[in-house]
Amino acid sequence: MTIRDWTVAGWLGTPRPDFAVGDLADRVVLAAAFQMLCPGCVETTIPQLRRAAATFPADQVAVVGLHTVFEHHEAMTPVALQAFLHEYRVTFPVAMDQPARRGQVPVTMERFAMQGTPTVMLYDRAGALRRRTFGHVPDLELGAQVAALVLEDGPTAAPPVAHDVRPSRAYACDETGCRV
Repeated sequence: MTIRDWTVAGWLGTPRPDFAVGDLADRVVLAAAFQMLCPGCVETTIPQLRRAAATFPADQVAVVGLHTVFEHHEAMTPVALQAFLHEYRVTFPVAMDQPARRGQVPVTMERFAMQGTPTVMLYDRAGALRRRTFGHVPDLELGAQVAALVLEDGPTAAPPVAHDVRPSRAYACDETGCRV
């Protein structure tokens, strides 16, 4: 899977109104799927992405969010998301996952078999998914992986790294995240 496999309804907080996934090409991409009503997203993931955006050069690393709503659809509208991004001082681009035609889970979330929010994703310069983790990733670990990808020469065939150490629960939210 690559970042080009995202299907989004639109973007907020972008440098241009016609911003698209293709604009992330040739950079390492640190992304996180989140919901604005997910406690773990608000308390850990959004601040972590803000720190990463302030730490890494924008010409080398793109930091983006993917607002992927699988619950409380009526409350988490684009207008509410725009207010959330303003109040939480989110300055990096945020894509809105394409809502599902049927069911609750949006298109990109389902395609990538995400287990919930937050889901941290790391893509290399070629757009290949190198890490997908449900839940929080410690700053030092994530920062080291981002830096290693920045220093990599050319594309690699390394498989994505997937981590998930929490037991499965249906539609449960706690301080670490919300599970599908």
